[in-house]
Amino acid sequence: MSNLHKYAPERRTRNQSRQNAGVKSTQFQNNTAHHEKAHRVKHSDHVAKGAFAALISPLKKAVRDAGYDTPTPIQEMAIPHLLNGRDMLGCAQTGTGKTAAFMLPILQYLDENPKRPVPGKPRVLVLTPTRELAAQIDDSISTYGRYLRVSHTVIFGGVGQQPQVTKLRRGLDIVVATPGRLLDLMQQGHVSMNAVELFVLDEADRMLDMGFIHDIRKVIAKLPEKRQSLFFSATMASEVVALAQTLVHDAV
Repeated sequence: MSNLHKYAPERRTRNQSRQNAGVKSTQFQNNTAHHEKAHRVKHSDHVAKGAFAALISPLKKAVRDAGYDTPTPIQEMAIPHLLNGRDMLGCAQTGTGKTAAFMLPILQYLDENPKRPVPGKPRVLVLTPTRELAAQIDDSISTYGRYLRVSHTVIFGGVGQQPQVTKLRRGLDIVVATPGRLLDLMQQGHVSMNAVELFVLDEADRMLDMGFIHDIRKVIAKLPEKRQSLFFSATMASEVVALAQTLVHDAV
């Protein structure tokens, strides 16, 4: 089981352009920043550091454009294993860079293993407890996948389902969803889980606290046996561990 700790982010400040070369550089100051911040840079001669060095060029560029330089501890630990196709069981708080830790390898996998999207059959499923978190993860896909051809959407309740159904019919690489609405669309035949190659269960402890355990098990039961599974939770109570053991195999 991975024991992942919070990372203390840094926030950039703007610096004046160099007089001779006209190349912009950026100074850094320690400060509090919003979640998933790493050291920030804006150098034209930027060299990817740590685990970021293993990423393909479009992802390196997206990471650089987002202002990230040095991987957070969870990113440094997770990215190499996930690029190698390992399952992961991670104890990680919000604000540690967790989303990039799993989404960057997922995007690289999709780019290196291209397939034409099939209507109603996503290749990647990310299951989250709340619509807010689902929307944040979907935004991260847009940020990191900006130089890739990747199709994705977010599915949650509280809004009309028809726009979500329309997107599913077009075929998608990634679906980020909350359990309730996802099960509704599965039962209506709008989406199938039998083509999922990578599955992420995020904030599992919150899922259990919110009473989603039965919904989670229903979704897992529809997943292919052969898949890569990633399980993240801020805590590892006994019931969380029991759920994880049904999901991941030979996990790091």
